[in-house]
Amino acid sequence: MTESSNGSTSALQSTTNARTVETFLFALQDEDFDAADSLMADHIAWQNVGFPTIRGRERITKIFRSGQGRMRFEVKVHRVAAEGDTVLTERTDVLEFGPVRIQFWVCGVFELHAGRITLWRDYFDTLDFLRATVRGLLAVPFPALRPTL
Repeated sequence: MTESSNGSTSALQSTTNARTVETFLFALQDEDFDAADSLMADHIAWQNVGFPTIRGRERITKIFRSGQGRMRFEVKVHRVAAEGDTVLTERTDVLEFGPVRIQFWVCGVFELHAGRITLWRDYFDTLDFLRATVRGLLAVPFPALRPTL
């Protein structure tokens, strides 16, 4: 391949990987766990920085399925940047537990190989998450405090 076609191939791969990550996040939002499962490599590592790493596609999918009907996930992607096998996301995530809505900022790093996610690492501010939790709890008796995307 010539240098320019390598650049085109790399750009195409970056775009494809970014779309895979977005498809994955929206599949989680839609509770389409079969689609999310199909986008993860068997040996995926899921890291919420500061918490223990969860390893393995089957284990992660089991966690997703266990929350169905009890927890809802919503995502708003603000920015996606990709270079080769690495995709970065800046987004707002929402976790809903019944009437409690927790909305917080997240930066995610995803690594993909052969079109499947091998690493999912999320960074978020623990204080921001705590504030979002308090706001979500206060919004139960005071609905005007309920955050919206």
